[in-house]
Amino acid sequence: MKFSLKIISIAAITAMISCVSTKSTIRNIDNNAPDLVLLKNNTFQITEYSTDPKYGYNKDYPVNIFYKDIKNDSINQMRFLNALAGPNGETLRFRKLESCCPYPTKRNELGGVGMLDVYEIDWEGPHKPLKIYINMYDKGYVKVPVGLTLKKQ
Repeated sequence: MKFSLKIISIAAITAMISCVSTKSTIRNIDNNAPDLVLLKNNTFQITEYSTDPKYGYNKDYPVNIFYKDIKNDSINQMRFLNALAGPNGETLRFRKLESCCPYPTKRNELGGVGMLDVYEIDWEGPHKPLKIYINMYDKGYVKVPVGLTLKKQ
């Protein structure tokens, strides 16, 4: 049983790596971006609003929220999402939909492939839920995506 699981795992990783281009399509990685400041309420201090309608909503322009080690791989996603509010300050609901879009990165401790996580963001009232792409492997300037606001502190 363990042997077959190892073979399946190795085959899956090999298939994923073979599907990854040697060049990343992500356009907004910036390893010189400053580290994010963590507030007392376990959210990030975000001070900028994006004016780019693709930022966060397009797989080539994800929110890049680098993490420091594999034990905390999704903690920064929650810190980012918890800092946001709806267009009029509404409380957000979010859920992870999938991981997608493999790309080459040197920051993944498990190999040279990174994946984006896709979250659905919703709030009370009539509207279409949003999908946000989050990159936990690489850094970039973290901003509020167009159409959202910051949660009141």
